[in-house]
Order: sequence, then structure tokens, then C-alpha cells
Amino acid sequence: MVRSSRRLLTAFAAVSLSLVAACSSGSPKTVNDERSAAPTATASNLGSVTTIAENLDVPWSIAFLPDGSALVTERSEAKIVKIAPDHHVSTVMTVPGVVAQGEGGLLGLAVSPTYATDGLIYVYYTAADDNRIAKLKLGGTPQPIVTGIPKAIVHNGGRLGFGPDGFLYASTGDSTNRGLAQEKNSLAGKILRMNTDGSPAPGNPFGNLVYTYGHRNVQGFGWTANGDMYATEFGQNTWDELNRIEIGKNYGWPEVEGKSDDTKFTNPLLEWHTDEASCSGLGITGSTIVIGCLRGERLYVIDARPDGSVGAPKAAFQGTYGRLRAVTPAPDGTIWFSTSNRDGRGTPKSGDDKILAFRP
Repeated sequence: MVRSSRRLLTAFAAVSLSLVAACSSGSPKTVNDERSAAPTATASNLGSVTTIAENLDVPWSIAFLPDGSALVTERSEAKIVKIAPDHHVSTVMTVPGVVAQGEGGLLGLAVSPTYATDGLIYVYYTAADDNRIAKLKLGGTPQPIVTGIPKAIVHNGGRLGFGPDGFLYASTGDSTNRGLAQEKNSLAGKILRMNTDGSPAPGNPFGNLVYTYGHRNVQGFGWTANGDMYATEFGQNTWDELNRIEIGKNYGWPEVEGKSDDTKFTNPLLEWHTDEASCSGLGITGSTIVIGCLRGERLYVIDARPDGSVGAPKAAFQGTYGRLRAVTPAPDGTIWFSTSNRDGRGTPKSGDDKILAFRP
């Protein structure tokens, strides 16, 4: 049932930060557990948190329009809502053809770099038989540009974003068919790069949409100011990852979870035990990477270095807001992030789900 009440808080609310170092207690014991997880400090210099909007239904993706308004997808209701600069929230449309089951539904959203002239947005959603990417104008009919992305109850990927090269990128999950992640002619378990009509971008390494492969379930990616691309990766039982994404590279799944000594696979920059991470959204402002964690119920704030390496992650807001999903830089330099406590795996609190903002 769609809730009609969307209460907004217009004042800045200073919130005490629940910031603690990550711990690995409760992580599954495997032969890989002798390795150290990513060393984690606490973030102590973050600003106050602003509540942007409340009473949303599994807000999955956030993207900004040229006028400073934000568009938000609601996964289960298949709705796109608009948050005006004064934080007024309105429902723009319900996207037709969305089948919301399990982790599927209305997922990623990206605004055309030429929105001022073409008025286009791009959405990633689960349909009856597949996951697909479509373009549309707000209020209009989606025009699919990529179909046939394998779907499942879980591992649907779903993130969309325009890179600094002007091409549209999309992340897909392995759709629980693990072997597809290693098949270069499959759209499952990949990061894809395409033109705005859905055709492969020039220079793709395998002559199709595939940009990188060997992914289990990527739900967050972004670029630093110098153009380096980073992505989160859901592990299975032991290691969640932060990867630097480089064209044509194989990130190992399902042969590898976390780091490997096999040189044909690209190792993650950071890895965490799943109970302190389950990283979904990723947003970058300048050279600061911010990651939202579902099971870990925290943000990680990480400095990216000019050589592509990263500093130690700092954990922020652990347990304060529950499950955290979308993370997106706003035009004013703040980071917006969403809770995901109504997704069937969390414990909703008053006002959930919310969009929140802070300055890293």
C-alpha cells in the first residue's frame, strides 16, 4: 500500500555520531580467516546530519537534476519521487512493467548529462522475464535500450551512472547463477559500458557491453575527480570488497571471494567481513569515497589517493540509522544517503525510510 504521508524536516538536526571501529566478531570461520580485514578507524570530524525526507519506501537510487532537485527510486512501489531544493517531496510517476520481488524492482537511476536539452533519465529495473535498462522522460513511457540481463530473487545488481567519459555504466549481479560471472558473453555478474542507445561503447574490451567481469553483485560505483573508478562488491559468506575498476579486468567471482594469489584475478583494495559491511551504494566527492552498508549498518569514509590506492576506512554512524543503501554526492558538496529498513531485512524506525545528508 502506498503511504500518502511524507513528512519533511526543514531544520538541520545535529545528531551525535555513533562512530566505532569495525570488528570481525560473528564473521563465518573459513580457511581465509587468518587474513586481516581492512584496518578501520573512527570518523570524528564529520558534520551534523540533515534529514532531507522521510516515509519513503526502500529508496534505492538518488540522482540530481540540473536545477538541484533530486530524483529517488522506490524499489518496491516502482515510483520515482522528486525532492525539490526546499525538500518538498512529490511523486512524479510509477514506472510501468516493474516486477518487484525479493531484491528486484525499480533500482538504479541516472540523469542524462544533456538533460537540459533532452530531458532524459535512465532506469534499471526488474521486469517479468529479465532485468533491463530503459530511457524515458519523466511521466513518459520507458523505452528499453538493454534487455535480457538475467534476473533472480537476489543478486540483480542495478546501479546506473554516467562516467566522466560520457558513457552510461551499469552493474549487474550473477542472478545466483555463479558461473555466468566468468562468461564474457553473458550480461550477468558484470559492469557494463554503453552508448545512450544501449549499444556497446567504443573501446569496450570484448566487443560487447562488458567492461569488467567476475562480479558477484555490484550495487555501487563512482569516480574520483581524477577519473579513477571504484565499486563495492557483495561477498558470499566471508569477504565484501572495495575494488578499483579497470577496463577488461577479471574480479574473480566465483573462483575467488576476496583476495587471491592468482594473478589472473584483480584483487580488491579493501575487504571486510560480511557482518561489518554488506556494502551497497557508493558516492564520491573529490577524492573522498563514501560507502553505505546494509548488514553493517554504517558508512565507510575512505580517502582515494592519486595512484588509485586508498587509505584506511573510517566507520561512521554505526547502528544509528539502521541499514544504509544509496549514497550520492549532492551539488552542494554534501553526501546524501538513504536508509533501507523497509526492505524486509531491517527493523523500521519512526520515519523510515529516510534520505539523510552530511558533509564528509
